[in-house]
Amino acid sequence: MKSPVYNVIAVPVEKIRANEYNPNSVAPPEMKLLYDSIKEDGYTMPIVCYYKEDEDMYEIVDGFHRYRIILEHKDIYDRENGMIPVSVIDKPIDERMASTIRHNRARGSHDVDLMSNIVGELHGIGRSDSWIAKHLGMDLDEILRLKQITGLAALFKDKEFSRSWE
Repeated sequence: MKSPVYNVIAVPVEKIRANEYNPNSVAPPEMKLLYDSIKEDGYTMPIVCYYKEDEDMYEIVDGFHRYRIILEHKDIYDRENGMIPVSVIDKPIDERMASTIRHNRARGSHDVDLMSNIVGELHGIGRSDSWIAKHLGMDLDEILRLKQITGLAALFKDKEFSRSWE
């Protein structure tokens, strides 16, 4: 495998969009710091995207907040000529979701409710708790807690329960 970062491309910001599953959020002071960093240092890291050939669009896997900076700050947009550095990965949706979570968890915290939704979506497409644990860097207790937050019985439908209540 060759790391995608060796093939960074400049993509017009209009051809990029957010994904619908990223549970990461950044507080206003950190967004200001990110803006200051990009203003002073430029984009030092590309955003990571998946290219949707049928739509000719790039969907963000990691780097949503760096993307927001160019959208929300005309000075950055103008300086970058409306382009943003992109590293492209080619993975199916479940692996892209896992990539997003790995990137987020390596940096900090993210929204618990949205994280619960991702666990639910991965479960819904047939991923086991052990797959989720391995690919999202969680232990089984954390996955159980996230499933409990959603309150969705469907997340437990294929589980055997103790007969201790009998």
